[in-house]
Amino acid sequence: MYAILGATGKVGGAAVRDLRHRGLTVRAIVRDARKAAHLAQSGCEIVVADVQDADGLKDALAEASEVLVICPMNPRAEDAPAEHASMIGAIGTALEHVKPRSIVAISDYGAHHRTGTGVTLTFHLLEQRLRSIPVSCTFLRSAEHMQNWSRFFKDAAKTGVLPTFYRPNTKLLPIVSAPDVGIVAADLLTCPNQKREGVQIVHVEGPRRYSVDEVRETIGAAVGRPVEGRELPPERWVSALIQDGLSESYAQLVAGMYEAHNAGRIDFESGCSNVRRGSTSLTEAFASLAREHE
Repeated sequence: MYAILGATGKVGGAAVRDLRHRGLTVRAIVRDARKAAHLAQSGCEIVVADVQDADGLKDALAEASEVLVICPMNPRAEDAPAEHASMIGAIGTALEHVKPRSIVAISDYGAHHRTGTGVTLTFHLLEQRLRSIPVSCTFLRSAEHMQNWSRFFKDAAKTGVLPTFYRPNTKLLPIVSAPDVGIVAADLLTCPNQKREGVQIVHVEGPRRYSVDEVRETIGAAVGRPVEGRELPPERWVSALIQDGLSESYAQLVAGMYEAHNAGRIDFESGCSNVRRGSTSLTEAFASLAREHE
């Protein structure tokens, strides 16, 4: 039986759909059953559990043979590092108790670095915790999700301006559509790492890399007007992110990630050549996001 944490999200939802399409038994672990009606209709078992509650997760994961671990981030957390640490601790404790046959954990480009990567450090800590559990484990390190840019669509359509944090504008970004990550994760769940107590690392990004200028132009095409890119100085990053709805604590972590990205630290780990590619182009993803904002 396949247990999926974060089953109502874009990554988890895509993984569930792929597994059910294959006729496999899926347990969808969610925080809010009201958002999981479509999963129940597809034939999933629905279990409600909080990722901060180790005992609840133990029950939710009981008898699961394969588990997809997705850590839902709370961009409004008052103390984001503490909340992330609590979540990782609860997930690790539950998996240590259940000992499934294999785990696939959604991680992040740059997760191999021990310090200085902002919010990406959360995934380094997750990987370290899961490495201590004697089961087969795959870390699926995902590039930035195309869907993350949707928070800029409304203002770009209104003002014709896109604030940018990356340097330079010609920098090629590894970026991927979130549902494509879920599809790759489902495939890895059904073809697990054969080492009973080993770890494999897989990276996933889109069909190709895109420059910041291409992202800006594609947003403009999606919202139906030319969009100008405007580089924000680093001292304004946190305040701009707070204005976008992030807590100060979470904004500090995201700003740290942008700094690490501009320094070239958010990329493949040296020597890790296993890279999967999603099929969704930036144009397709942004067109879909623009329809959602209509």
